[in-house]
Amino acid sequence: MHKLPINNSFTNTLPEDPIQENFTRQVSDVAYSIATPLKFEKASLIHVSQLAEELGFDVQEIKEEEFLKLFTGQVLYPNTQSYAMAYAGHQFGNWAGQLGDGRAINLFEILEKDKRWAFQLKGAGPTPYSRRGDGLAVLRSSVREHLCSEAMHHLGVPTTRSLSLSLSGDQVLRDVMYDGHPDYEKGAIVCRVAPSFIRFGNFELAAAQGDNDLLKKLADYTLSTFFTDIKTTGKEAYLQLFQEVTDRTLEMILHWQRVGFVHGVMNTDNMSILGLTIDYGPYGWLEPYDHGWTPNTTDRQNKRYRYGAQPEIGLWNLLQLANALFPLVEDAVPLQKILDSYKINYQVQYLETMMNKLGIYHTHKDDRDLIQTLEENLHLHETDMTIFYRELSKIDHKTAQNDAFKIISIAFYHIDQLTEARKNSWIAWLESYVLRLELDVKMETGNALAFAKARTEKMNATNPKYVLRNYIAQLVIDEADKGDYQLLNDIYTMLQKPYEEQPEYNKWYALRPEWARDKVGCSMLSCSS
Repeated sequence: MHKLPINNSFTNTLPEDPIQENFTRQVSDVAYSIATPLKFEKASLIHVSQLAEELGFDVQEIKEEEFLKLFTGQVLYPNTQSYAMAYAGHQFGNWAGQLGDGRAINLFEILEKDKRWAFQLKGAGPTPYSRRGDGLAVLRSSVREHLCSEAMHHLGVPTTRSLSLSLSGDQVLRDVMYDGHPDYEKGAIVCRVAPSFIRFGNFELAAAQGDNDLLKKLADYTLSTFFTDIKTTGKEAYLQLFQEVTDRTLEMILHWQRVGFVHGVMNTDNMSILGLTIDYGPYGWLEPYDHGWTPNTTDRQNKRYRYGAQPEIGLWNLLQLANALFPLVEDAVPLQKILDSYKINYQVQYLETMMNKLGIYHTHKDDRDLIQTLEENLHLHETDMTIFYRELSKIDHKTAQNDAFKIISIAFYHIDQLTEARKNSWIAWLESYVLRLELDVKMETGNALAFAKARTEKMNATNPKYVLRNYIAQLVIDEADKGDYQLLNDIYTMLQKPYEEQPEYNKWYALRPEWARDKVGCSMLSCSS
C-alpha cells in the first residue's frame, strides 16, 4: 500500500484522556480517549466504494491483505493511535449527558489533494463510551449505512461517506425490534470517512462540564481547521462560526426535504458541526408522501423526528448548540439573531427548492399557494413522492388536464381506491399548475424550445429517479445475508447516477410493493444495529 499522508489534527490539538485502558467510564476535560479495535481474524471485504479512488487507493491496493486488515481494525497504521471521541447530547428532546463514540473507533486523518479526511470504523469493538453496548454492528445496519452514505453523496446531499463494507466473521446478538426476541446476526464493519466527525454534542459536553478551556480549544480547532474563511478572532469569530454552522445545517435539511429523506434520530449527538448527514441509523425514504411519517419505531408514538418536523428540529438542535457556545460569546442577542435568520432563510430557500422541483423559473405572488395546495393534495391519497415529482417534468404548458392526470397517476398507490372528489382536487391543481407554466413561458424572453428543454433538465436534476427505497435496501440485505453480493453491487451502481434515466434499472423505478408495507426493515426500523 502506498504511504498515506497522515495528518492527525484532532489528536495533535485537543486534550487526550490520561487513562489508557479501554473500560466504560465518565470523562472530564478531554476530547477523546484511546480505543483499539478488536481483532477480527476471519474478516472479509464485501464492497469498496468509488471513494477509494478519490482517496488515492488504486485497484490493486484494494485487493491487498493490508487494505482489508487496516479497514477492519486488525492492524493500525504505523505511528498512529486509534481513539473514540467524547461528546454528550440531547436525545428525543431530553438531556442524556455523556455519550461519545460507543461503536465508532477513529483511525487517523489524511490530507489528500488538500482535502482533509478522517477515517472511522463503525462496529469494530467497544470504547470507553460504549456504556452497556458491545461496540459491534451487524450486516443489516451496515449495508444500509454503506449504501445510503454513498447514495446521498451522489444525490448532492451533504454527507459523511463510506469507504468499505466488511464482514467481521463474528456473530452478534441483537433484539431487532426490542421485543424480547434477540437473535444472532452476521457482524459487520463500515469504514466511514468525512473531513471530521465532530458533532454538536462535543461542544455540549464541554459546556455541561463547565470546562470553558476545552470549549474554547474545540471552537478554535474547528475554526482554524474547517472554517478557514473566517478571519476574525474572539467572540466575533465564534458568532461567525455559529452562523456558518446554522447555514450549513439548514442547507443539509433542505436537501433532505427535497429528496424525501427522513433521518429518524436527529439527536444533537447526531448533528455534524460541518452540516453533514451523519449516523445512518433508523433512516427511511418517503414512499407515500406523508409529513407525519417517521421510520423509527422508538419514535412512533410522539413522532418527534417525522419528515415534516425536520426543519423545526434542526432549529431546536441549533439552539442547544448556541447554549453550549454561549460561554464563549457571553451575549444571547447575536446568537438569537442567528437562530432567527434560520427561520427567515428557511422560508426563502424552501420556496426556491419547490420552484426547482416544480420547474418554475419566474416568481409569482401565488406560488406559495400553489405549493401549499400541492402538499395538501399529496396527503389526500397515498402518492409516491419520488415518482410524482419525476413524472411532473413530462407536463408542460400545453398539456391537457386529463393527460396531465394520467401522467401523474402512476404515482398513486391503489389508484382504484382514489375517490372522485380526490381526483377532482388533483385535476383542479393540475389546471392551476399548467396555467402557471403557461405564465412562466410568457414571462420568458428567450427561445421557447430551449426554455422548455432547460426546464425539464432542471426538474430532472432536482427530482431523482432512483433513491435507496426502504424495500430495496432490505432486498440487498436479504441477499447479502445469504452471501450473495450481486444485488448490492447493482444497487450501488444505480445509486451513483440517481438523476439519469438508466433504463437498465427501470424495475426499481416503481411503487413500493405491497408486501413491504408493514415488513420489518421496510417500514419499521429500530436503533438496533
